[in-house]
Amino acid sequence: MTIASVIYGLAGTKLSPDEKAFFRDIDPWGFILFARNIEGINQVSRLTLELRDCVGRDAPILIDQEGGRVARLRPPTWRDAPAAQRFADLWHVDEELAIEATRINHRLLAHELRTIGVDVDCAPVADLRIEGADDIIGDRAFGTTPEPIIHLGRAAMDGLMAGGVAPIIKHIPGHGRARADSHLELPVVPEEHGLLSETDFAPFKGLNDAPMAMTAHIVYADIDRDLPATQSADVVGKVVRSEIGFDGLLMTDDLSMKALTGTFRERGELSLKAGCDMLLHCNGQMSEMIAVAEGTTALAGRALERAEAAERIRDVIEDFDPEDAESRLNDCLDRLPA
Repeated sequence: MTIASVIYGLAGTKLSPDEKAFFRDIDPWGFILFARNIEGINQVSRLTLELRDCVGRDAPILIDQEGGRVARLRPPTWRDAPAAQRFADLWHVDEELAIEATRINHRLLAHELRTIGVDVDCAPVADLRIEGADDIIGDRAFGTTPEPIIHLGRAAMDGLMAGGVAPIIKHIPGHGRARADSHLELPVVPEEHGLLSETDFAPFKGLNDAPMAMTAHIVYADIDRDLPATQSADVVGKVVRSEIGFDGLLMTDDLSMKALTGTFRERGELSLKAGCDMLLHCNGQMSEMIAVAEGTTALAGRALERAEAAERIRDVIEDFDPEDAESRLNDCLDRLPA
């Protein structure tokens, strides 16, 4: 079986005949869901089954379910999970309680995701919250310094994995200092490599045993003045793999974001050439997906080994009482000042 090194989104709440044929032909490693794909529990559960049936295997299905403003599953059907900032605030009240609350919250997220057939969460965010930067990170961060991010990020990963959901740390090697939103334009970070190592890169180094990480579409000018991290062999090889020491599955952020230029085939080819293991294309536009497929390679070698290791996280789910967990989480968060 030849699996392609790509994850795709889809257009709507069920697969079209063209999507079914395309996915069956390309055989992407996995799929990613967005709000446009979700109407309710029964519908999305059917959709995840349909996606896996289409490729004939237990393909990973991803979602961005951080809590706060980045949540594809929303009330009233789903729990209104807190943003990372709530746990960062709790850290300043009681560090151990913040760690416990973060783990419980992410164990609840895992339970909610597995109930509908989703087994990979694009979380936690390991970026710093930095004053004066673009607010694209903002309250999605677990702190303004590396220490709380490392501890709370670890708790988030542990909670997800205890529920059989594989985490993806993002946005490696660090998006927090960007002064622009990479969805809209290419940010350039001018700060010196040494400063970045001590600050932005440090949380990722502390979480470098994560099974998966998502790149930042950002130029770090002191390392590579021309190419964003996603497409820079210097950033991927020298910073992500060597300096940070991350050896898990490295996927791109969404190739359709405006930070990147060139054809979609070129975007994919450059990313894989730089050392990324996996491409991510989210918007479900068929013409773009076809072009990305033209630049995609078969999943093989170390990339395949990393992908298989991430998939194995789904095999073990610890016993869990969601009602008790939610009650304890609320008790923890009640410690925050009103």
